[in-house]
Amino acid sequence: MTQTAMPHRIETDVAIVGAGPAGLFAVFELGMLRIGCVLIDALSEVGGQCTALYPEKPIYDIPAHPAIEAGELVAQLEAQIAPFRPQRLLGRRVERLEGAAGAFTLGTDHGDTVRCKAVIVAAGAGAFGPNRPPLEGLAAYEASGAVQYFVRRREELRGKRVVIAGGGDSAVDWALVLCGIARSIQVVHRRAKFRAAPESAAQLDRTAVRGEVELVIPYQLHALHGTGGTLEAVEVADLDGGTRMLAADVLLPFFGLSTDLGPLAGWGLALEQRHVKVDPATCASSVAGVFAIGDVASYAGKLKLILQGFSEAAMAAHAIHPLVFPDTALHFEYSTSRGVPGAE
Repeated sequence: MTQTAMPHRIETDVAIVGAGPAGLFAVFELGMLRIGCVLIDALSEVGGQCTALYPEKPIYDIPAHPAIEAGELVAQLEAQIAPFRPQRLLGRRVERLEGAAGAFTLGTDHGDTVRCKAVIVAAGAGAFGPNRPPLEGLAAYEASGAVQYFVRRREELRGKRVVIAGGGDSAVDWALVLCGIARSIQVVHRRAKFRAAPESAAQLDRTAVRGEVELVIPYQLHALHGTGGTLEAVEVADLDGGTRMLAADVLLPFFGLSTDLGPLAGWGLALEQRHVKVDPATCASSVAGVFAIGDVASYAGKLKLILQGFSEAAMAAHAIHPLVFPDTALHFEYSTSRGVPGAE
């Protein structure tokens, strides 16, 4: 639907709060069961972190895709749900939830009202922002782009001297992706062992042996040097207080995201470390009619993988069917047998 500044009043079967990959795939699973929905997201475009933070970052664990960039994954999900023509409320933050299963009312910060029978929370980690290193003068380098927390266009780093700080998947993955693009890459980490996927960490080690990346270990960020927001060097310190200067044009600190569930935390949902506790068989929360999928959902054995969010979307959709069609039995059919309802 066309986004306007006027508040919307929408009646539908399901409200999906969060339009990242899991939320988008929930549209497909609901559509296959002939259940209508509306997508609501605080961002102005769909895709969640994949679109907002790292559209060009390759993802390697999507079935049938040896590698696919995050932005392309979102584009393919958009194409997959197109036949169902879901309503959208983007640039909207859900502020309140009222009612009960079968008769919920949601309100947004733009005055929109959504009436629905069930709710799927696919809010990822909630509102997110980077964990910033405590460095003097950081704001000036952020403003100039010399310090970046997310890489949206890797070509912007071509020929640059790049220092990457961190020891998780983002630090390792971007070090590998930027090989052959950046003029030089130095990875700063406090310890020799990285917290990334084992094969990625092993690949980084091989890259370092070939001299394509330098591992600056064990060091941590100490200071930034430059003038007028132009970065010239990153100073790092070891555990004994010894320092070293790394020539740099760009610093990429990957220390994770600070997250906030915002108003969702006040909905009366059982939470576990800022995540919504759900039944792993149905993804149902402690509030009847409210389900949670993707990174925001928590249960024993949970893996924070996009593919698991896809599976949870399917389970939640099937659990929601009796709420939308209480007098109709659900006879499961494979998509190869029935096709896509919206494309008939």
